[in-house]
Amino acid sequence: MNESETTRMNIGYACINLTLHTEGITTNRGMIKRTYSEKGIQYASELALKNVQDLLRIVNWNIENDIKIFRVTSDLFPWASEYKLAQLPDFTEIRNLLEEIGKRPIRLTTHPGPFNKLAGEGTTLANTIVDLETHSEIFDWMGLPASHWNKINIHVGGAYGDKAATLQKFIRNFSLLSANLQKRLTVENDDKAGLYTIGELYPLHEAVGIPLVFDYFHHRLYPGNQTQQEAFEMAYSTWDVRPIFHYSDSRKDNEDPSCKREAHSDWVYGEINTYGKDVDIMLETKMKDLSVRQYWEKFGQPQL
Repeated sequence: MNESETTRMNIGYACINLTLHTEGITTNRGMIKRTYSEKGIQYASELALKNVQDLLRIVNWNIENDIKIFRVTSDLFPWASEYKLAQLPDFTEIRNLLEEIGKRPIRLTTHPGPFNKLAGEGTTLANTIVDLETHSEIFDWMGLPASHWNKINIHVGGAYGDKAATLQKFIRNFSLLSANLQKRLTVENDDKAGLYTIGELYPLHEAVGIPLVFDYFHHRLYPGNQTQQEAFEMAYSTWDVRPIFHYSDSRKDNEDPSCKREAHSDWVYGEINTYGKDVDIMLETKMKDLSVRQYWEKFGQPQL
């Protein structure tokens, strides 16, 4: 990543396409536990097939509209913890669709839920490994190379009263993951003082080579002792491919003073500063694809 190269900034959005959602296109069809108990894997398979069919439609729409990054929902397969994905009755068709999605010229990522705690123990750790490996397996079926280009991003998930000791647990448990998952996993900074800044996460990178995802909004809420540029550049230095960082503005400061300080904005209110670096940006704004378009209208669409 040579700073003398032309600076690039692709921007994308997460999980839901609001334009297509009005047509009923969605990738997070699910069900409550009782329904799963009643209808079982057959119904889970039907919903998963519809989700993957619509994922292909969303990916194709993104490409047609020059959006080069997209975060795939973690809800693609309802109750995936209860079965092996290959056991789904519609698995052959699902896998064929995943392979088609993987051939598309778009950078796909995912962000498994906050219950994933790689520094945890016992059942918590076991469930975390199952969930993360499932995400990696989906990318395998897409035919995506095992690299941080298609990141599977998590938080450390807690400090448990001792940040240093918790990071050591994370490092030990990282060795329990498959090689492909290790090559995809990233970790991001948090928005609360009891958790982790980029500077506090850096030992993870030093120990196992995991890239750090810089979240601009989280840094504003909990900067630690680093400026935005210092944290950005430290995180940037940990990547072996073009980094992908997260951006949102404050909903409290820009839209609704009554909401929590951690709430993400609907739109982007200022130009994103990438400090002259070549980086991709995942918008975590609530207006999804609409906020990508609005950003381009305000600040210009990159000519890539």
